[in-house]
Amino acid sequence: MKLEARRIDGFLRDPGPVRVALLHGEDVGLIRERAGLLVRNLAGSLDDPFRVVELERDEVARIPDEMLSMSLTGGRRVVRVRDATDAAHNAVQTALAGRGDAFLVLEAPGLAPRAKLRALVEKATDAAAIACYALEGRALEQVIRATLAERDVTVDPEALTWLGSQLGADQAVTRGEIDKLATYAGPGGRVDLDAARVCVGDLAGLSLDDALFAATAGDVPAADRALELAIAEGASAVGVLRAALMHMQRLQRARADMQTGKSAAEAAKSARPPVFFRREPAFLQALGAWSPTTLDAACQRLWDTERSCKRTGAPAETICRNAIIGIAQRAAAARRNGDRRRGG
Repeated sequence: MKLEARRIDGFLRDPGPVRVALLHGEDVGLIRERAGLLVRNLAGSLDDPFRVVELERDEVARIPDEMLSMSLTGGRRVVRVRDATDAAHNAVQTALAGRGDAFLVLEAPGLAPRAKLRALVEKATDAAAIACYALEGRALEQVIRATLAERDVTVDPEALTWLGSQLGADQAVTRGEIDKLATYAGPGGRVDLDAARVCVGDLAGLSLDDALFAATAGDVPAADRALELAIAEGASAVGVLRAALMHMQRLQRARADMQTGKSAAEAAKSARPPVFFRREPAFLQALGAWSPTTLDAACQRLWDTERSCKRTGAPAETICRNAIIGIAQRAAAARRNGDRRRGG
């Protein structure tokens, strides 16, 4: 079944007889947050080895057996699959046909509307599909205002408009930035434009997003500098790789739009999550450097790299850095080849 927005909070607290939850959409932070709430509410912890099992993308064939397994310590068992795709369809179908009491949480950022997995869950009576999309426009401004008001903080209209243009692509990030603003202003305080820029920043500095946009545009030095800063500020290797995968998937969707007749600029404007205006030139350069085939290959390499970080014992940061810089070098080479063809 499709879960209506008004029912989501209650479902996350208690999913009742439902056995499968599919969290899909473009807001990766919101997907992770809601998945974490489900796991914690059902199992009491995110990492209880007796009640929570996490499966990799290439381990989805284990889903039916894991759903049938009982917890050794009692209580409902939870099976969590990150970055699920249509490859999990058959295993989920088998699990739904079984009698296991375990609960399956499927995190599927960017899953297509016509995906078989999504159709299966939406039709099942004991499964729920939960859409997780980025906030935009007036809805985002209302969330910012309401969240600050809960902390007894007001916000000037000019600051609210500016914040609405900077936040929203990832709800977890948005929530963290609003919390910083509320702490900065203090109870009874007011957020003006200067305070918003000081606390949140105008996103003009180096960040993980800067690293990914620079990498896919073929700017190797900028990607390296920004990635170094992102890691120094606490970004994990796995987190970087998953963000890179989401960025590649956004490029894939934009590329697919171009194949329907849209121009690169039109595809960039309709991208979800939205592309901040300052990063549009890099996004357009990336669309020119990557083909559907090379994007598919890059996504597969990122999946393989994440597995290597977890299984090889080699330094994860080194593996991650090599992958991101490799993407930048591949894009730079594609741009050079394109320039030569146009020049010839």
